[in-house]
Amino acid sequence: MAETSVLHSPTLESVIMVEKTIQKYSQECGKYQLWKRLPKKMMYQTFQTILDYLENSGKIIIDKDGCVIWTYNPEMIRKLISQGAKLR
Repeated sequence: MAETSVLHSPTLESVIMVEKTIQKYSQECGKYQLWKRLPKKMMYQTFQTILDYLENSGKIIIDKDGCVIWTYNPEMIRKLISQGAKLR
């Protein structure tokens, strides 16, 4: 990830709003289309910062076509651990 200057840090409310939008439209559209579908307007730079955070934390992936995919599934992880799966 390239180091960029952040003019505005996202609020928790903004991060949650983006997370919910990605969950709703996962695998349907790219970054710009998701940004346009947000229930409230936000600066695109702030949106990009949130996407970078979600990607680095393992909650989303962006495929080669630019499609944003929600990958975070704590229920499945708990189930796998209870079945004896070993995580690194």
